[in-house]
Amino acid sequence: MSDRTRADAVYSALLERQGEQWVQPRVERTRRVLELLDDPQRTYRVVHVTGTNGKTSTSRIIESLLRALGLRTGLFTSPHLERFTERILIDGEPVADAAVADAWDEIQPFVEMVDAELTAAGDAPLTFFELLTVLAFVACADAPIDVLVLEVGMGGAWDSTNTADGDVAVFTPIDLDHTDRLGSTIREIATVKAGIIKDGAAVVSAAQAPEAAAVLREAAAARGASIAFAGDEFGLEVQTLAVGGQLISVRGVAGTYPELYLPLYGAHQGANAALAVAAVESLIGGGSQPLNADVVADGLGNATSPGRLQLVGTAPTVLVDAAHNPHGARALVAALDEAFDIDEWGAVVGILDGKDAVGIVDALAGGVARVFATAPDSDRATDPDAVADIAEERDLPVTVHPSLEDAADAAREWASASDRRAVVIAGSVVLAGEALRLSELEDWKAGWQA
Repeated sequence: MSDRTRADAVYSALLERQGEQWVQPRVERTRRVLELLDDPQRTYRVVHVTGTNGKTSTSRIIESLLRALGLRTGLFTSPHLERFTERILIDGEPVADAAVADAWDEIQPFVEMVDAELTAAGDAPLTFFELLTVLAFVACADAPIDVLVLEVGMGGAWDSTNTADGDVAVFTPIDLDHTDRLGSTIREIATVKAGIIKDGAAVVSAAQAPEAAAVLREAAAARGASIAFAGDEFGLEVQTLAVGGQLISVRGVAGTYPELYLPLYGAHQGANAALAVAAVESLIGGGSQPLNADVVADGLGNATSPGRLQLVGTAPTVLVDAAHNPHGARALVAALDEAFDIDEWGAVVGILDGKDAVGIVDALAGGVARVFATAPDSDRATDPDAVADIAEERDLPVTVHPSLEDAADAAREWASASDRRAVVIAGSVVLAGEALRLSELEDWKAGWQA
């Protein structure tokens, strides 16, 4: 059996579990498996990242900076765009199939033991995400790595990733999302997310709404943790457009770093980079020693964030963005306006059930000329007719398409009628992953083929 076949079998076994969206506040179940495995998550340092939007991009920039420092890195993010091994990176590359399969073989006996304990107690077996977290911790320990950049799956306090003790807790902007599980107010959501702050840790945060900032300050004080906020202790000082991205100057918590090239679009990515620099300063020098400027330039210059304002097509221009809530959609519209010289954007939109479809379309309505409504390839997809109805209520021209392929064909044909038009595909991480695969299959960078 090939290593890829073995790894695919691991993913199939994970999919037989309760799905990724099935979440219980029960971090102790994951902790039990890890204890039986002798706590692999304690064999390396951890930067723990939570927030509502920007978690993955910030995590990837942090990881790139750490690698530029010569450290061996692990990165755990979710969800994946194309293949599940993307969620676990070792030194910037998806974990090897053989390593995933070997880690699974290592944990299976202990998983069976804990499943039996849970069943006997009348509880549900370990879930997809609980086991994926354990798998990531073991694969990183086996690598081995120096530092793991760990993105929270949902919330913070009771997320399975919170079995790790973060040396640094990183908070991207906190907004309303997953309100059915995390709370209906920003304060409630911030309280759950603040649960990743550990005793004596360093906390760095993006600028937050006052109610979120107050929660984070209270949690840090209770844990004896230091805390630094963007805009106060550090921040993005200068941001200008550049070919393929932007030039930024960052004031860190320990040093200043002028004229850095960041190959990512949007002011929000510049803010993510400033947050990442502050996080790495806090980890490496305790927030008191500046980083080497050349290392920072190298780390930012090599940062990537697939599926986030990613150019996948030319003639016409097509971008893919994983914006899947109103906050992300607002950031997307702002980036389209500031970074691209385009008169009209057509938006291919597909949204999953449980997401704020009205809020997403409202945000997009401020920056797009028409909508091509479709459905992500998921049993949780929102009916594209419902998305179209929302667009029509906002006086946006809209057509409905049964698949992404049909929607993308229509959008690219529309955009090809003028060199002042372009297409963005957004609304779901699942849809973004589909778009990346389709763009490669059809070679959208070769131009439009009528």
